[in-house]
Amino acid sequence: MGSESLTTMVAGDSSFMIKTLYTFKLNGVSLNIDTTHVALLLVSVFILVMAVIARIKINKVDASDTPGMFQNAIEIIVEMLGTMVDGIMGKNANKFVNYISTLFLFIIISNISGLFGLRPPTADYGVTLCLGLITFILVQFNGIKKNRIKHFTALFQPIWFLFPINLIGEFAVPLSLSLRLFGNVMSGTVLMGLIYDLLSPFTVAYPAVLHAYFDLFSGCIQAYVFCMLTMVYVNDKIAD
Repeated sequence: MGSESLTTMVAGDSSFMIKTLYTFKLNGVSLNIDTTHVALLLVSVFILVMAVIARIKINKVDASDTPGMFQNAIEIIVEMLGTMVDGIMGKNANKFVNYISTLFLFIIISNISGLFGLRPPTADYGVTLCLGLITFILVQFNGIKKNRIKHFTALFQPIWFLFPINLIGEFAVPLSLSLRLFGNVMSGTVLMGLIYDLLSPFTVAYPAVLHAYFDLFSGCIQAYVFCMLTMVYVNDKIAD
């Protein structure tokens, strides 16, 4: 399949399926650039640009200056995320606040990108699974770093023959995290796609209300839940 119009990225083309935008060959292997790749790129670039602008502006601020709207917004976001991490992780918050904040911003911006005509990257299981695996690696790494051999012997507690169940519980972490996020975002994407496809003559005003719920409200909730569970899993491994 060759290049397709980038208008497949906008809400007017309401199909909820992942679309191939461009196909090229590399060493005889066909590789596709699809809507998920483009949305991921746009979300990542947006976060990087905002972070660079915030860094530059804050470095130029004098203590006697009156904070502008942008600075106030950045400070509110940073304070909110710091409070969230501190409230769950306590004394361990400083070690993980940067990662959790980045994770939260990436997920929430990805989730609400549907408001701007993109197909949310988190509606692709390949994206949410990677996020779940990153959390799984973080949990296991910190568990081994903190507890050494006890990290593995804990799998035999409280009774040795519970080892299979405990092991399954460990590997269920990335699956539960990724499937929960994917399922909730994908369900909203599918429902909005069906509404636009089947009820297109009547989609005048009410889709805005549905977008506000599926993209904004549900997207924020899912971002918080993913980050909260990540902090709980990490804290459980490094708790004294």
